[in-house]
Amino acid sequence: MIKARVTVTLKNGVLDPQGKAIEGALSALGFDGVGQVRQGKVFDLELAGDDKAKAEGDLKAMCEKLLANTVIENYTISIA
Repeated sequence: MIKARVTVTLKNGVLDPQGKAIEGALSALGFDGVGQVRQGKVFDLELAGDDKAKAEGDLKAMCEKLLANTVIENYTISIA
């Protein structure tokens, strides 16, 4: 069993209205000095087998086809 984490974030220059809303909410809650909040997604996956190279290839394909919108998002893969 291979455990992996995929982190998806918006590319630089892409507007992040959810991040901006979080930034405003934090300020309203009294957390001063917080700026430039960017939100993202994290996926924790378990893959059958023990071939890390195959798992990495499969994870890249998953990101390209479903987990990330590669036009506006970047992704990183971490395999444990």
